[in-house]
Amino acid sequence: MPQPLPSWRSGKARDAIVEFVNAVTVQGGVDFVPPPERIAVFDNDGTLWCEQPVQVQVAFAQARIRQLADADPTLKDRQPFRAFLEHDLATIHTLGKEGVFEVAFAAHSGVTIETFDKLSKAWLAETRHPQFGRRYTELVYQPQLELLDYLRANGFKTFIVSGGGADFIRAFAEQTYGVPPEQVVGSTVNTKLQETDGHLELMKLAELQSFDDREVKVQNIGLHIGRRPILAFGNSDGDLAMMRYTLSAPGRRLALLVHHDDNEREVAYDRDFRLSPLVEALDKADDYGITVVSVAKDWAEVFPPQA
Repeated sequence: MPQPLPSWRSGKARDAIVEFVNAVTVQGGVDFVPPPERIAVFDNDGTLWCEQPVQVQVAFAQARIRQLADADPTLKDRQPFRAFLEHDLATIHTLGKEGVFEVAFAAHSGVTIETFDKLSKAWLAETRHPQFGRRYTELVYQPQLELLDYLRANGFKTFIVSGGGADFIRAFAEQTYGVPPEQVVGSTVNTKLQETDGHLELMKLAELQSFDDREVKVQNIGLHIGRRPILAFGNSDGDLAMMRYTLSAPGRRLALLVHHDDNEREVAYDRDFRLSPLVEALDKADDYGITVVSVAKDWAEVFPPQA
């Protein structure tokens, strides 16, 4: 039988995953967890796909703001829209993660959920990463794709719990990760039900409903999933509450943290990434019982092979 997780190098991280899955899936074992309770939650940006130099949805918002500026040229002189149009990362970073995403969500208001889904899919199909020259959906992490498959093959239900917009992630998550739309928990805006010629549609409004980051991730897990996860995977302090919540209950549990320390195959960063810094989770990983995953040391491959 082939070994699971072929893109993971032998070591502490891979061993922790395999030992954990074996422990919770052996019927009659002391750590056995029934399949309905095998809930695994994954952050998206920086955990399942590349988030540099900015999160993908921010790049998507930049494209949308350019379209809006063509219709309203005054946007070119107004902040924060000017920063997005000029790719002024220094100014964008000063907004903070929530501020950046509020602008992104506002840029995509005024359309129906269905229209937004089509816009997202069209943009993802044609746009390439500025550094790697590949579509963003090709810059998912091969080891994580293998892990998602491995968990599902062992009776887990896999969820995405992300600060990114739920509607944006739903546009590609099922095809890319095998995670269906109903298993995506993300940031949301308010919507309005409207009727046109007898047809009911949900219209996206420029009003933030829930920014799914830090403690709010835990609140939304309770609201949308209704079970405490037994495995959590993140890459920043924005995921720390989710990881600690996962570990803070009886029974066998596992929390993992991606550390981006490979500047040759991807991008090396942690505490210096102002939009999503990694400081406390990295410094206190041992204290909290979190397993750190080094991109450089633990992943034999980073991205899937190019077609």
